[in-house]
Formats: sequence, C-alpha cells, structure tokens
Amino acid sequence: MKTQSILICGVGGQGILTASDLLSDVLLQAGFQVKKSEVHGMSQRGGDVVSTVRFGEEVFSPLPAVGETDYILAFEKLEALRQARFLAPRGIVLVNDFVWKPLPVAAGFEAYPEDVVERLKQRAGELVVIPATDIATRLGNEKASNVVLIGLLASRMKIAKETWLDVLRRKVPARFLDLNLKAFEAGFGFQA
Repeated sequence: MKTQSILICGVGGQGILTASDLLSDVLLQAGFQVKKSEVHGMSQRGGDVVSTVRFGEEVFSPLPAVGETDYILAFEKLEALRQARFLAPRGIVLVNDFVWKPLPVAAGFEAYPEDVVERLKQRAGELVVIPATDIATRLGNEKASNVVLIGLLASRMKIAKETWLDVLRRKVPARFLDLNLKAFEAGFGFQA
C-alpha cells in the first residue's frame, strides 16, 4: 500500500488536534505506520490550525507534498480552500458547512468568498459538505462536530467501523462518550 495522507484543517478551538489524535490511534490500531504533524500558531485566537496524518506500510515523512493529499478533512470552508493545493488529483474533500470570518473579513477590510464550495468542487475528486456543527448542536454540544467529521471520514476509509468505535470508547472521557458515539454515527451515516 502506498503512503496515504490526510490533512485536517480549521480554526483554533474546533477540536482539530483531538481529531488528529483519534485518527492516528485508529490507524495505529489498524496496523499502519503513522506519522503526524501539527501547525497551530495563533490557534487560541481563532487562527488556522493544520494537522497532517500520513499512514502506510512505511512512512518517511509526516508532511505530504503539494498535490499528494488523499483526504482533506476541513472544519471550516475557507480553510479547506486554503489547503486545496495539497489535494491529490482524485482526492476527497470532506468539509463542515461552517464559516469563521478571519480578522480582515470581520474587520470589514475583505469579503468572505461566496464561491468556496464551487472552487472546491473544481479541485476534488469527491466533495462532501456536511453541516457538522449543526448536527453536533442538535445532539447536545457543538464541540462534538469534530467527531461528526471523523465519522464522515471513517465512512470513506477501508478500516473496520468497530476499530473507530473502539478508539472512541478508549479515548473519550466517560461523561462525553454517549454524545461522541452519537456524533460519530451521525457523520458515518450522513448522506449528502
């Protein structure tokens, strides 16, 4: 199996690093070699966060080259577009239908692009836009949107569903487990 790459992106506070930790644990449990990288400079102030997870029989670098990422899991639409250059020609983009206005937009100096989804469609082999934040809010806590997105990713990967659930049961604190299992199932079963 060739090394595969997953790029997870969004803004600080959305649970991106937790999602990359869960994903890495799933891949390790599935028997792959895994390397992970994180960039989260100004994340505590709503800045961008990017984590890459690469897996396969033998992985030499945690960072994919431009045009080599198999999956982009985006917690915010504009962040997906910012990272689209990394997407492989038939790559899959799974994106939360969520808008976070970066500072220049919030201050009125720039406009949030209205054509983000259309531009992503041009780049992706498959594009799924999911209202993950809305789904998580209906389930009881918008912070579970990261697990909704993990469930959607799991539905596209050839790793047993039980492996994903086992990692969630081991890693998620007991008081949040029921919510997160429901969030995973909502993402896993999502039909666009």
